[in-house]
Amino acid sequence: MVIKIVTDSTADVPPELAAELGITSVPLYVQFGGQSYRDRVDITEDEFYSRLQSDSVHPTTAQPSPQDFARVYDELAAGADGILSIHISEKMSGTISSARQGAKMMKNPVPVEVVDSKMTSMAQGLVVVAAARLAKTGKDLKSLAESARGFVGDIHLLVLFDTLKYIARGGRIGRAKALLGSILNVKPLLGIKDGEFIPVGQVRSRAKGIERLFELAKEAGHNIAEATVIHSTTPDEAKSLADRIAEFVSPDRIYIGRFGPVLGVHGGPGVLAVAFRLKS
Repeated sequence: MVIKIVTDSTADVPPELAAELGITSVPLYVQFGGQSYRDRVDITEDEFYSRLQSDSVHPTTAQPSPQDFARVYDELAAGADGILSIHISEKMSGTISSARQGAKMMKNPVPVEVVDSKMTSMAQGLVVVAAARLAKTGKDLKSLAESARGFVGDIHLLVLFDTLKYIARGGRIGRAKALLGSILNVKPLLGIKDGEFIPVGQVRSRAKGIERLFELAKEAGHNIAEATVIHSTTPDEAKSLADRIAEFVSPDRIYIGRFGPVLGVHGGPGVLAVAFRLKS
């Protein structure tokens, strides 16, 4: 069975890993004023974060259209027995709705299974990567989709924010909204539960926050199948944290990702996160 794997740009899967595993990404959109940019296609991460901090207009985001998905699905349909499409939490974005509609608009229909990762960024990406590896074993589409939904429950994520200013503007703060009134000079830590952000805690310094990220991974230790460190603007911090995690996770199963423009709208600069998938 040949099953093609699709995700969206919020999964933040490193390009070289996506190429290796045959993962296709459908871009979301970032809008500055009246100008719309495809995430990582029309605007790079560096260009975005520079503009985010200098532009007086705060950007907005938009999901891909159903037509965007239909076009990608049709391109992949040739030679495929099915398509597995794994996306950002439905509680955070309408992307998955566009994917479902797009599957119904295909000119060259093959079966499409759409899976809600209930996550975002490389926490979502880890589900995608695990499914892509499994697809290479020849599993049929239904079995693969079932496995992908199982992987969702094995994912853990902790995010250190410099500020909640950006995520509050973007309206994607979920149940972590309660933190807004109390945070002054502290760094918030958020996780994801049931597809939306939840407050996990707060620390007085960035160094303590990074230590919390490491401790979360260390507690899982050798039970981790794959791990990732994701940053927006601090690659050296991400590399250092990944090196520490390599004490108990095989280095070839640790990925360094970067929050792209769409997630950057909501997180801003200085965001650092750790995510991992437990062994099933």
